[in-house]
Amino acid sequence: MQFRPAFFAASASAMLLAACSGEGELVVDQGVGITALRSVCPAVGVPNYTGDVTLFTTPGARTADALDVTAAITNVQSTCDETGAQVYTNATFDVVAQRRNTSGARTVELPFFSTVMRGGNSVVSKRIGTVTLNFADGQARAQTTGTAGAFVDRAAATLPEDIRERITRRRRAGDLSAAVDPLTEPEVRAAVARATFELLIGFQLEDEQLEYNATR
Repeated sequence: MQFRPAFFAASASAMLLAACSGEGELVVDQGVGITALRSVCPAVGVPNYTGDVTLFTTPGARTADALDVTAAITNVQSTCDETGAQVYTNATFDVVAQRRNTSGARTVELPFFSTVMRGGNSVVSKRIGTVTLNFADGQARAQTTGTAGAFVDRAAATLPEDIRERITRRRRAGDLSAAVDPLTEPEVRAAVARATFELLIGFQLEDEQLEYNATR
């Protein structure tokens, strides 16, 4: 599965933005009123095409009359404990679902993944969980809550001091260096990428389910 986070921009500047702040935070001020925050806490989001799943009554069917259950991940929230050498992020999310046939009570289990990515393209860890949806007789909708957690090594998520200095060095208007964004320098971009982690959550989809989401 190719991870393409829907909630994160690809530029190096965007990599400096994080979901939480506190100890370990980097404040970037280049003397022109631009400030960015970076934390050792991983950003949390849902990769493209993995935030919803569609089940059909007949294998291989893709028509509306064969729809069985649809479900979506929503309301993703996270907390981060960055007090120790291992930074822990806990994420919660809701799963809302709808079924076409409301006859009888029914339980539907859906697998989901939680993956820690480094630098946008390297999988550090991946876990599979399950959320359970309980439809009452005659009920078309159901909702449940899922949780995911991840540890990130503080040292790995911290920028080297020389890179921090290059980013935060004050630049005066008129100086040659003031016209160059340090985040465009390959060495700086690479260091920021290595220190950037994400906790991604989504449904664990079969290839045909992922293709369906991407092409519908």
